[in-house]
Amino acid sequence: MRRLEFGGKTAEPSVRRTDDMKKVIYDKGWLENAGNLDLYYMYSDLSLSRMDKEIIKKNGLRYDITIIPPRVLGVEYVKTAGHYHPPVPEAKLSYVEVYEVLNGEAHYLLQKCQNDDVRDVVLIKAEKGDKVIIPPDYGHVTINPSNKELRMCNWVARNFSPIYEPVKEKGGAAYFELVTGFVKNENYGSVPELRFLEPTNFSEVGLRKNREMYGLIRENPALLEFLIKPQDYEWLFERVLGNE
Repeated sequence: MRRLEFGGKTAEPSVRRTDDMKKVIYDKGWLENAGNLDLYYMYSDLSLSRMDKEIIKKNGLRYDITIIPPRVLGVEYVKTAGHYHPPVPEAKLSYVEVYEVLNGEAHYLLQKCQNDDVRDVVLIKAEKGDKVIIPPDYGHVTINPSNKELRMCNWVARNFSPIYEPVKEKGGAAYFELVTGFVKNENYGSVPELRFLEPTNFSEVGLRKNREMYGLIRENPALLEFLIKPQDYEWLFERVLGNE
């Protein structure tokens, strides 16, 4: 078990293993003899102090860390399982999430679907210090495409659970990132070409490159309101998606 020291405490991870990922891994031949390997580690609901924890709860938030060691799954780079977020009560949009790369390199694959068709699919390449907002109604997968350990953190609303089934039912996201490049997932009815966008280091909501976003909970937690009330921040998500 890989433990994490954070805030003077030892956190135990939830571990995602090969057996948990069988339906979304591209290289089925590799899977046959891979065994049940540890692929990545998730540490949930962290805080550096008791006071921070109270502020985090008061604002309806949760701070997590995920560690993805470097690995190839046969011909595919290691990745997360992929999930969507549920809708905000009394709103027409889903909850939002924001990530920061603490170490290593990450590729964030975002997709928006309607029935069987993918309407939009975006890849954001992020390095240490970059922030990436997952806008409403987008599913997402994180890929570690390097030979270094990826360590990332996220802020998210604490009162919902991720929705994994839509990605699992399709055998993965709209694209797989292989060591030779990207390939479309043929289980989707229609998949547009991949768009490449920049990380979302937006100072208007306190997201500055190379300034750890954990500190927002002490400085000005109201800057993270877009995670809870996405309906009030459509201007922000237009920028995230390169529409402005």
